[in-house]
Amino acid sequence: MRFSGYQTEGFYDEMFDPAGRVRPHARLVLEIIESLSDGHLLRYKHAAERLLLQLGITFNVYGDTAGAERIFPFDLIPRIIPAAEWHTIERGLKQRVHALNAFIDDIYHDQKILKDGAIPSEVVTSAVSYRRQCHGLNPPWRVWCHITGTDLVRDRDGQYYVLEDNLRVPSGVSYVLENRDVLKRIFPRVFEGLSVRPVQEYTGCLLEMLESLAPHARGGPRVVVLTPGIYNSAYFEHSFLAQQMGVQLVEGRDLVVAGGDVLMRTTKGLERVDVIYRRVDDDFLDPETFRADSLLGVPGLMAAYRAGRVALANAPGNGVADDKVIYAYVPDMIRYYEGEDPILPNVPTYLCWRDADRQHVLGNLEHLVVKAANESGGYGMLVGPHATARQREEFAGLIQANPRNYVAQPTLALSRVPTIIEDHFEGRHVDLRPYVLCGKEMYVMPGGLTRVAMRKGSLVVNSSQGGGSKDTWVLSAAAGGEQQ
Repeated sequence: MRFSGYQTEGFYDEMFDPAGRVRPHARLVLEIIESLSDGHLLRYKHAAERLLLQLGITFNVYGDTAGAERIFPFDLIPRIIPAAEWHTIERGLKQRVHALNAFIDDIYHDQKILKDGAIPSEVVTSAVSYRRQCHGLNPPWRVWCHITGTDLVRDRDGQYYVLEDNLRVPSGVSYVLENRDVLKRIFPRVFEGLSVRPVQEYTGCLLEMLESLAPHARGGPRVVVLTPGIYNSAYFEHSFLAQQMGVQLVEGRDLVVAGGDVLMRTTKGLERVDVIYRRVDDDFLDPETFRADSLLGVPGLMAAYRAGRVALANAPGNGVADDKVIYAYVPDMIRYYEGEDPILPNVPTYLCWRDADRQHVLGNLEHLVVKAANESGGYGMLVGPHATARQREEFAGLIQANPRNYVAQPTLALSRVPTIIEDHFEGRHVDLRPYVLCGKEMYVMPGGLTRVAMRKGSLVVNSSQGGGSKDTWVLSAAAGGEQQ
């Protein structure tokens, strides 16, 4: 397999410049790949797929009648980010997460940003994930977003943009860790001569951050991971993270609130829980506070949380800033709370609740990407240039029926990375989801999940829509630094 016939086709390519020359930071990887004998890379690819299956690195797709678990497709060609480029990304992510935490804390307390008119009040109070039950809550360090997955894309001009924020129960970090492990085991030569920053420290940092949230010093804090159960699409990740941190994986039925504390049922009797890393959405967290019909949560959990007897990560109510309409106002939040311009810009966004924006969107559906305010996983979305006339007509009706629920953005020419397709290389579109941990201090995992649209020409990278992933290498600024 060689790159001689590879074409960038006018897109920003992460490995090659527009003239087809390899970018300096990718030269060594290119040389190693081209030094392999014919068929060698394909054997590596098949070995990686077998290893992923053996390790159980799978996911479920909601609505799949067969109910089968699927391997998350993994491509061996890494995405490489130079140190200086990553430095800007990291600064931008920290700025953004800090502003988002300030916004959520403000919304559930004094609402100064609304009173000052920086964001329209009705936009916030009409958000599906706005929780009046969370008013007055005071999470440790006034942090509401302890684990954030922010989706970034790079356009044709090479500029990174924030596509969306994932603040409630962001998933995918387990694939980052396993991708790195698989690549080191299957294809170790690609790490020779490059200083790639490690990612395996993430679970240690996650546990340290979670333990720091413990309400008060009562000996070593007990942390648990709360999962909806084995039928959840991200169950592999829930069990993986619990195992990596050395903590208990629990379901709602394993916990009970008694005497104001949250207790876990064990073979030795009930034992206190101090911190819950919850992978259960707000609605199902506590039937006494949110949905009364929930069988996944823990009755009385919110009362214990409000009383400061247990910590929850992420904090309930933080989904108000996950709303794709409120996303459009994050640059205003940064200026309001940080007194700075955003380091990482948003994708330009049309808000369909505005009359002028809505008319523009309805008149240009063939050029735009339209998203529902609270859908994820590639659902509730129209990619105008790839949609049929009937699909565009259906979305026009949805927009007119509920303008608040829709936003639209220009169709970006997402950057591409060479990807193994059958027995040759083709460019495939990618995005990037870095993970940020925020407690008393902030940690940004160097790299994150590079998701790749495996279908030719597709811009949809979600695993539920046929997407795969790549290992993401952030290079160290220090030559000869640690390799992982």
